[in-house]
Amino acid sequence: MTGAAQDSPFRVIVVGAGITGLLASHVFQKLGIDHVVLEKRQSVAPPEGASIGIYPHGARLLHQLGCLEALAEACAPPGKWIIRRPDGKVIIDSAFFQNLEKNHGTGMFLLERRKYLQILFDCLPDKSPIRTGCAVTNIQHTATSVEVTLSNGEIEVGDVVIGCDGAYSSVRNFMWQHAALTEPGLITAEEKRTIKTHYKGLIGMTPRPPDTAENDLLTNHGNKRSFLGLLTPKHMFYAFFFRLDEPIVWPRRAQFTDQDAEVLAESVADYPVSDTLLFGELWRDRVRGFLVPLEEGVLDHWYHERIVLAGDASMKITPNMGLGGNSGMESIAVLCNHLHRVLKQTPAGTKPGIEALTQAFSGYQAERLARARQVLALSGLVLRMQSGAAPWYKAMGNLVLPMIPDQTIAGQFGKFLHQAPKFEFLDSSGFPRGARPWKDEEDAKMKGKAKNSDQSPLLWVSAMGLVAATAAFMLY
Repeated sequence: MTGAAQDSPFRVIVVGAGITGLLASHVFQKLGIDHVVLEKRQSVAPPEGASIGIYPHGARLLHQLGCLEALAEACAPPGKWIIRRPDGKVIIDSAFFQNLEKNHGTGMFLLERRKYLQILFDCLPDKSPIRTGCAVTNIQHTATSVEVTLSNGEIEVGDVVIGCDGAYSSVRNFMWQHAALTEPGLITAEEKRTIKTHYKGLIGMTPRPPDTAENDLLTNHGNKRSFLGLLTPKHMFYAFFFRLDEPIVWPRRAQFTDQDAEVLAESVADYPVSDTLLFGELWRDRVRGFLVPLEEGVLDHWYHERIVLAGDASMKITPNMGLGGNSGMESIAVLCNHLHRVLKQTPAGTKPGIEALTQAFSGYQAERLARARQVLALSGLVLRMQSGAAPWYKAMGNLVLPMIPDQTIAGQFGKFLHQAPKFEFLDSSGFPRGARPWKDEEDAKMKGKAKNSDQSPLLWVSAMGLVAATAAFMLY
């Protein structure tokens, strides 16, 4: 592979110091790649958001980067998963997370999102690449580089920009603008309308109520709404989901005030979230709480020339299953795998040119798109089932799901986890082993042999849907 003449080291500009941006810095430091991470906020761990859950596939990536021990020390093992019907009756009392750990080596690590960001930052060997208070105002392309202008007038020059700046990504907007100039028609109006908002959520955290179990997960099914509560020894994180009457389509953006949140919370204050607890008590005692739109969608184009997107900038899913942060981590793993391959093939004394970068980015996009759409469909289907968005969803959640054994649910979900990527260039040995090996481990053993591919868990869920549709027709 040929490269462009090198008068400076290959350099990456990462925009956004959230989960994906900080993870990218960890990887680039492992690889010795020059980079900077630009964060518009003054802190990498602001008092925003609520919780995050790290599943086994995300934990394996953190193990490769040397961060898993710090994460484990900050978390307690999850307990039961308790699911209630709209009338409050418990229909599932599940050992789902224990089955996950048995199958994959770990269960789920649950903690405050702010604390997770702080752990990622604290574990960085070198913190100097992280620059806070640096908002991006423009991105310009030259023949051999990309220039990022900051709000203070500074210009950062690099070879690649990675947009890790969330659902309302400015990097994505600059990428679209550049594509409109250099390849008109590439980004269509239909693609821009991909991101839609069907739900809004009251998201918050409160001190753990004294009459609740320390580590249980609570899910309450409802009618066009559902509740999710996550208990830890010190806090309870919660999300109350409400289906909108009509979807909101990009570029329209739902914006809610504190008063909007208060009014909505008051309307469900008497909603029982457990045998002893009403939602109004959680809202009253909140450490913080807010009302947010919950966007959904996966874009078709994750890169153009020297700009590439990761995390919520390229795919946005509902938070009910906790797969958004894990999916962003997957994207960084796959992107860095492809970048690493290209850099290894680039002759010494040169840098990868636009053709080589396109090869890396197109490979990244091709590898991630199908799985991202699978995550979108899975999270969206489960939220619609939990919120009773239609009769067949109600039947699936309240009649079919309780009939399925814990081990079966964990096993089907495990088919999705099992196929997750890792950093190909970092050692993964020492990660706790479960009963089921990872797909990359199976592939290594099966080289040259015929392989049986896992069926998607969505096919299994679709079969559930057929049963549920029949039940809905008969009962609703």
